[in-house]
Amino acid sequence: MDKKDVVAIAEAVKGKVMTQVDKTQVMAEKELSKIKKHLESTYKTAESFAKKNPEKAATIAAGIGAALGAAGALLMKSAVTKKGKKK
Repeated sequence: MDKKDVVAIAEAVKGKVMTQVDKTQVMAEKELSKIKKHLESTYKTAESFAKKNPEKAATIAAGIGAALGAAGALLMKSAVTKKGKKK
């Protein structure tokens, strides 16, 4: 196989790869658009719920905050414990 054959094969492979990259990018953009629409819909639903039920919304937000705080504390404790151990 000479240099011209290698270059031709490389160009063919490059073309196929670039075509697949373009297809993947188009698919990713479509999925991103779907996700954006879904998030906007979910946000509107949550906003509507919060306006109709402010007490429940505050309770839910507090619960989520407490859960995230507890999870963060556990992760920090785990990191400190691992850091203090000898290998």
